[in-house]
Amino acid sequence: MSNTYSYSDNKIIQKANLLRQMKLYPFLRPIEATEGATVTVGGKRQVMIGSNNYLGLTHHPEVIEATIKAVMQYGTGCTGSRFLNGNLSIHEELEEKLARYIGHEAAILFSTGMQSNLGALPALSGPKDCLIFDNENHASLVDATRLAMGATFKYKHNDMEGLEEQLQQASGRFKNITIVADGVFSMTGTIVNLPEVTKLARKYSAAIYIDDAHGLGVLGHQGRGTLNHFELTDQVDFNMGTFSKSFASIGGFVSGPKEVMDYIRHAARSFMFSASMPPSAVATVLKCLDVVQRDEEIHTKLWSNVKFMQQGYKDLGFYTYNSQTPIIPIFIGDDIKAMQVTAFLQENGIFCTPVIPPAVPKGEALIRTSYMPIHTKDDLTYVLEIFAKAKKTFQIPTRQ
Repeated sequence: MSNTYSYSDNKIIQKANLLRQMKLYPFLRPIEATEGATVTVGGKRQVMIGSNNYLGLTHHPEVIEATIKAVMQYGTGCTGSRFLNGNLSIHEELEEKLARYIGHEAAILFSTGMQSNLGALPALSGPKDCLIFDNENHASLVDATRLAMGATFKYKHNDMEGLEEQLQQASGRFKNITIVADGVFSMTGTIVNLPEVTKLARKYSAAIYIDDAHGLGVLGHQGRGTLNHFELTDQVDFNMGTFSKSFASIGGFVSGPKEVMDYIRHAARSFMFSASMPPSAVATVLKCLDVVQRDEEIHTKLWSNVKFMQQGYKDLGFYTYNSQTPIIPIFIGDDIKAMQVTAFLQENGIFCTPVIPPAVPKGEALIRTSYMPIHTKDDLTYVLEIFAKAKKTFQIPTRQ
């Protein structure tokens, strides 16, 4: 490799190295073991409140048993794409069950959630089409626009006047218009204003594509997601979801009209040219679907814990962005202070993660916390006790 450029001089690496020197680098921490709602890091047990394991199913005995059985029957991997040698009967079974669960005609599996967006959106947006984006959409959606042939326009987060302005400007200029938004926005835990989005979509003859990675399994009846939460499934054309959160595995899918799913199957490059989901992952999701549809206690416990923490943080004077989901962000403001608070929490047995620019706007650094039904009240009470100490120690503001 040419020596004309040194990656160690890159600003990203310089900042990372500075944080390492200050012993504030909060990323890539090696987790040595997990058990329930706790993890072991550096030989020390910590309460995990930085996970996307919203339903706590990664250690569910039935899920683990189904995963092991799939490995014994199909082996450890498919070693090819669905198009070639990697199409298992359980892939098709999962697609059928997901479509029924969501309430759409059909679904298509991808190897990851990111590949779902990278494949589906470019397939849906040709040279004469356009995508209209909420500006807090996930990075995978942003990257998908770089692969799409159509134009992309953005509106401020959940700003329906801004969305209508973009729709007005796009109307008549493009063959197909698709509104694209997260169902639950992953950093702040806010929910898309789907009722207004659907009204505007009808008014301007636009399609709707919802990335429900953080709503699937959590919102709606039996965790059917944001579309079901608002009882607007039949008004949304495309629903995308992932299995690396509530469904304790890895992979993703897009659901919608059968004709369009068949088209995506033959047009999405990330589907055609990626090895398929391993059988263990597919079996995990199938069993998770079964569990969430028959065990009502999971969601009862989840929302009990979420409400307990929402009230707890409010009583302590933290600003939590009025989150209505298991994602409860704690406003910090300053980037370095967010790192310091994270280190303090880790020293006191709590695993969580800071979120700094560009993932959030400058001056909006936060601690992203999230909660599961498997957290005990003792776990959560302890977390609030340590956060109370952190607020006093670091003079964390409610919000400037």
